[in-house]
Amino acid sequence: MKKDIHPEYSPVIFNDLASGTQFLTRSTATSEKTLEWEDGNTYPVIDVEISSASHPFYTGKQRILDSAGRVEKFKDRYKGFGRR
Repeated sequence: MKKDIHPEYSPVIFNDLASGTQFLTRSTATSEKTLEWEDGNTYPVIDVEISSASHPFYTGKQRILDSAGRVEKFKDRYKGFGRR
């Protein structure tokens, strides 16, 4: 690899805000916010809205939407649209 063209690749903690789960992994992302990990070392923390710990596809807890109610609401809203 060429020197001085690649970003620094270091350990970081990803904090899932939805589930509260934290992952220690390596990334080029960095942050001013830090946290002490279980091994006693301090690492930068990246807050994420959703991860594999909270995403419905990975957890198997998918929500079923009330599509019939949404369709009726849409039809009620636009029932007179386009008529003269």
